[in-house]
Amino acid sequence: MERLYIICVEDQKEVLNTISEQLSHFEEYVTLEECETANEAYDLLTEIERKGGQTAVVVSDHVMPGMTGVELFIKLKSDSRFEGIKKVLLTGQATHADTIDAINKAQIDFYIEKPWQSDTLLEKVSILLTRYIVETGLAYEPFAPVLHKQTLFDLLKGR
Repeated sequence: MERLYIICVEDQKEVLNTISEQLSHFEEYVTLEECETANEAYDLLTEIERKGGQTAVVVSDHVMPGMTGVELFIKLKSDSRFEGIKKVLLTGQATHADTIDAINKAQIDFYIEKPWQSDTLLEKVSILLTRYIVETGLAYEPFAPVLHKQTLFDLLKGR
């Protein structure tokens, strides 16, 4: 079974811990990594890719010192090594222009406003993990317990 990664990016340690705790549901099947800056996340993504690993989902805060979450996602979108990575933007301070940039320039998959419900985050990450696995042609069976059943059914039906 391929080892996949989910990367959480948040500059506030308490919020980062909350995200990781909520996503620990996936930990038996994927590796969860925490980063406190977008630059740290980009370096980690590069290292994972260099070692032959695959990052399936990045969950990032928007407003952070240095590179923002949207800037990170734009950087990932423009780098062919990271095609296919699914992106979730968490934010409590985005302007209308930020939201438009996130959708148009960074091609985010989901946008979740803070504070969020843990069920919402889990569902969105499950949907994106399912899409990543099916779109990259990985065997989905080993990941089945954490995949989004309706998304999996729809994707397999469409093949």
